[in-house]
Amino acid sequence: MSELILTTYDWVPEPPRGLVRDLRVRWALEEAGLPYRVESTPFRERGPEHFAAQPFGQIPWLTDGDLTIFESGAILLHLAEKSPALMPTDPRGRAEVVEWVIAALNSVDLPSQPWALFRFMGYPGESPEAKFVEDFLKARLERMEAVLAGRAWLVADRFTVADLLMADVLRQVDKFDGLAMYPACHAYVARMTARPAFLTAYDDQMAHFAAGDVA
Repeated sequence: MSELILTTYDWVPEPPRGLVRDLRVRWALEEAGLPYRVESTPFRERGPEHFAAQPFGQIPWLTDGDLTIFESGAILLHLAEKSPALMPTDPRGRAEVVEWVIAALNSVDLPSQPWALFRFMGYPGESPEAKFVEDFLKARLERMEAVLAGRAWLVADRFTVADLLMADVLRQVDKFDGLAMYPACHAYVARMTARPAFLTAYDDQMAHFAAGDVA
């Protein structure tokens, strides 16, 4: 097996720490027990090498031998192909994981990210734009509440990368108490983030960025 290298920023300001999306990849790698190492790219100065690996100047990206993969969802699906701990091997299970991964990135994250960013930045909550996002998110959370009220896992009656990603998307909403009216969603996030692999990934990310404070 080729060496897996996760690239993230060398440093970020304190407020987004714990939410930077390399955490999703760290979490998946820990769940799968796949050996990897972490490399850094400058946060403040993003040069040609960065844009060659990630055309939007973001992180993370994963190097797997001669492959370089960007976008956290694409990386997670790549890793899921390597480990049955992340995705079932039967066609139905694989298809259901993929559809829930896409749902997390598209249907749920689409309103979740601007909603969380508005709160992160102290954006006025009474504007028409904020009301639109609030209602959009409410509609998505109501559907997720209905789904999670009837099951512990999204696919195959067990943890998969679909749960990892959905929980991470909902986690940004939960950070700002956005799941207070959705007990099944809140309990789901709590269960997923209590997993040892998540705790290791979270601590490693926090330590990585804290080391950049000294550098």
